[in-house]
Amino acid sequence: MKGLLFRPLGDEVTVWMDAPPSVVWDLVSDVTRIGEFSPETFEAKWTRGSTGPEVGAYFAGHVKRNGVGPTYWSPCRVTKCVPKEVFEFSVGTDSVTVNNWGYRLEEQDGGTAVTEYFRMEPSLPTRLYWTILGPLRSRTNVRGMRTTLERMKAVVES
Repeated sequence: MKGLLFRPLGDEVTVWMDAPPSVVWDLVSDVTRIGEFSPETFEAKWTRGSTGPEVGAYFAGHVKRNGVGPTYWSPCRVTKCVPKEVFEFSVGTDSVTVNNWGYRLEEQDGGTAVTEYFRMEPSLPTRLYWTILGPLRSRTNVRGMRTTLERMKAVVES
């Protein structure tokens, strides 16, 4: 049981894009465009007076879980924001973070290796959830990240 509770609480997918980091950055850091790419988050908007990507900025993502439901708004806060390098945000309330999502950009072979990742917070409830549903949810997230990145690739390479 101990080994199950300490399995990695996240995963990542990398897709190479034939575009410079500056072009990819404009896409991954504009949360208002996520509905064009994500199979689960069909819209997002800046909230609490935030108007763009910077550490501490708030936004909300409108999610249709597994692409079928339930549908809900997820409050998010930008936690890392280094232009052309990393854009990361937490999902949860001001007092409880459930999950973290992000994009890492690395200039590579005349283009950009773009890595989307998620990392669950290592609380006991999250570890128990991950022990039971982690493999299924991780597969869903990996599939969704690949879809998101491939859709972004199609836009930046067009």
